Amino acid sequence: MNTIAADLEGTLTTGETWRGMAAWMQAHGRAGQYQRFFYRNLPGAVAAKMGWIDKRAFQDRFMEGAAGLLAGLNQEELVAVSEWVVTNELWPRRRLQVLDELQKIQQQGRRLVLCSATFQPILEAFARRLGEGVVALGTPLEIEGGIFTGRLRGPVRSGVHKAEHLRKLLRGEALFAAYGDSLPDLPMLELAEEPVAVYPEPRLRELAKKRNWRIIE
Repeated sequence: MNTIAADLEGTLTTGETWRGMAAWMQAHGRAGQYQRFFYRNLPGAVAAKMGWIDKRAFQDRFMEGAAGLLAGLNQEELVAVSEWVVTNELWPRRRLQVLDELQKIQQQGRRLVLCSATFQPILEAFARRLGEGVVALGTPLEIEGGIFTGRLRGPVRSGVHKAEHLRKLLRGEALFAAYGDSLPDLPMLELAEEPVAVYPEPRLRELAKKRNWRIIE
C-alpha cells in the first residue's frame, strides 16, 4: 500500500477554481464574458444551495460550462492561466495542517495522487507545488491541434468518476489512505484502508463518526 489519495477543494485548500477563473478573467479584460456566464447559472446556484436540486450535479454542469470560457487558448496559455489560478486563489488558501501531514507521509516513500473535479491543467499546477512525483487526476480538457476546444474530454471527475479513475491508476494495488471533505468523495474514501474526513461537511462528518474514521478539523 504505497499510494495515498486526496481531494483538492475543501480538502487541501479552501480556495475554489471558479473564483480563481473569475478573478483571472477580471484581470485580463474578460469580466463581461464571465459575468454573463455567471448570471445565466445563478438560478441553478440558488436552487442547489437551497437543496432544491442536486448540488453535485449542478456543480458538474457548472464546471462543464465554465470550461467554455477558456476555449481557444493554446496549451501554453492554459498552463499560464492554471498557474495564475493556483498562485492567486488555491495556494494562498491551502490547508497547511493537511499538507504537512501529507508531506510526512510522502517522506515515508508513499505516492501522493490528487483526485479532483478541477480541470487537469489547474490540478497539475497545484501538484507541482507539492514536489516531484505527485500525480494529478483531474477533469481532462479536449485539445485539438494544440488548441483547447472549450469541451471536456469525458465527464467531470467527481464522485464515482473520481474513484473509477483512481482505481484504474492503482491497477489492483490497495490504497493506503484517502482524504476528502464532502459526500461526493465517499467512493474514493471507501477505497482506502484509512479514510480521513477533512473539515467535513455535515453529512460526511456524520458518516465518518458512524464508521470511526479519523476526522481532521
